[in-house]
Amino acid sequence: MSDSATYGLTTGAVARRLGVSPTTLRSWDRRYGIGPAAREDGRHRRWAPEDVAMLEEMCRLTASGAPPAEAARIVRTARAAPGTTGTEVPGTAGPGAVPGTEPGTRVRSAEPESYPGRPGGPRRDRPEEPGPARQPGSGNGLPLGDVRRECRGLARAAVRLDGPALDALLRDAVADHGLVTAWEEVMAPTLHAVGRKWESSGDRYVEVEHLLSWHVSTALRQVMPAGHRSVAPVPPVLLACVPGEQHTLPLEALAAGLSERGLPTRMFGAAVPAEALDAAVRRMGPAAVVLWSQARSTANHALARHVAGSSFGVKGARTRPLVLLAGPGWAGRTPEPGTLRPGGLREALDALSRHQAGVRAAPPV
Repeated sequence: MSDSATYGLTTGAVARRLGVSPTTLRSWDRRYGIGPAAREDGRHRRWAPEDVAMLEEMCRLTASGAPPAEAARIVRTARAAPGTTGTEVPGTAGPGAVPGTEPGTRVRSAEPESYPGRPGGPRRDRPEEPGPARQPGSGNGLPLGDVRRECRGLARAAVRLDGPALDALLRDAVADHGLVTAWEEVMAPTLHAVGRKWESSGDRYVEVEHLLSWHVSTALRQVMPAGHRSVAPVPPVLLACVPGEQHTLPLEALAAGLSERGLPTRMFGAAVPAEALDAAVRRMGPAAVVLWSQARSTANHALARHVAGSSFGVKGARTRPLVLLAGPGWAGRTPEPGTLRPGGLREALDALSRHQAGVRAAPPV
């Protein structure tokens, strides 16, 4: 019989299995008493199967946004609960499940319905653990600052490269708070924190950024109007990044919001050449064109003027598209004639919805 079978796994082996650092496991043991029930020679940590199950639940709870101290309290309570075998943790039906409760119950903060300037969306009626809605903190070393509890859970799952947890957390954020708040208060702050960490750490964390971006994109594409998939009979909104711009996720969030409102879109994605954009506008006759620029170096004002001046339709009834200059790259200058510069996702959605409401369907040229 091997030593690992006799005494359990080492801290390093457990850390590799769970995707956390050995330092984190030692910290949980020292600070919160989440350690092995027995130690080899009374000193060295050796983790038995029941200890590993306890750590797995600790990871699930912290990934859902629970503070480590609260997660540890729940795990210790489950371990000491009468009737448990010690080899399994009750209530582990999925990421964020709370031991000792019905499947599907999650640890969440008692958050207000909205924040100043950013109205909250609908929430599902579920039991919650009391706690602050926003706290300074980080997710495994990411510079998050004062953010929602869900941001910290999302960041921890991203650093652990835990794809299933990311899917569950993103799905819950959209369902609980609505698309706009989920994007502005959960997804975007976590993406920005990962990006800042990547920039300050060389090539480290690039895999975290890529994985998180993929799962955010997947969550956004799953947003559809409840109960139907039809769209309004109006010309589509054309969404494109300006030449040289690679950041597409904000446009994907806008596309998801328009889909949620039943409005048609055409997504052209990153770094669309000026000639290709001009050809698409003339072929499609869109009701509106959204041009995304993340940095001032990519904000192409000449292109914006050209698109805003494009006209199409039958002679005597030609129309021009509304042009939205979206993204921080356009800041600092007065918007071009025929363009709008929305201040955020909700403002862009409202502007496009009002515009589309007054547009008659017209065949493309």
